[in-house]
Amino acid sequence: MKTWFITNFPNVVQQGWGGETGWWTSITQTLFMTFWSAIFGGLVGLIFGVCLVLFDTDGILPNRAIFNVFDKIVSLFRAVPFIILLAFIAPVTQKIVGTQIGTTAALVPLSVGVFPFYARQVQVALQSVNHSTIESAQALGSTNWDIISEVYLSEAFPELIRVSTVTLISLVGLTAMAGAIGAGGLGNMAISYGYNRFANDVTLVATILVVILVLLIQVVGDLWAKWVNHTQTN
Repeated sequence: MKTWFITNFPNVVQQGWGGETGWWTSITQTLFMTFWSAIFGGLVGLIFGVCLVLFDTDGILPNRAIFNVFDKIVSLFRAVPFIILLAFIAPVTQKIVGTQIGTTAALVPLSVGVFPFYARQVQVALQSVNHSTIESAQALGSTNWDIISEVYLSEAFPELIRVSTVTLISLVGLTAMAGAIGAGGLGNMAISYGYNRFANDVTLVATILVVILVLLIQVVGDLWAKWVNHTQTN
């Protein structure tokens, strides 16, 4: 098996496991970008998604002016292709991080790129909450914060897990795109050390690793959502 692998994937073997350009480094860089971008972009997206629901005409704090501000910001950033966004906010990245290349620098455009997508996902998830449940909570004298935390977020929690899973999968794709322009990770491995050097075996293995990561996220997300949904119904 080892001999077969060395024979058919010589460039993969030559790339090595450790070192700055090794496979382990690329995997950890992808995980690093995915995790921290999900934290930063996810928090901003969650806030925007909640605000989009609260300030909508049928929300608990209807305010058309504020809603339009949040809605237009989300729509604006969603309309910009990620590859263009990378270049567009490069000066901002330079100011925040001190550099425009590398995994740490990639966190800025990744977070900005993922938050509007997640905001819309959160908005849809929270809008699925039964309105009569919200009205009952209001009738019982619940504060707005109680309604947000104990009705909106609690009732929609399984759906929030599902949309978070979809967002994470999308984010893995964005990290690969960021890697293609020097941010590191499996995307950089596939393009710089695979495609650009006509090393198809490197591109193939990098692609397989990305697919495996996506499948793991999907499986874990689905199982968690089912478990939470089962717990809430019992």
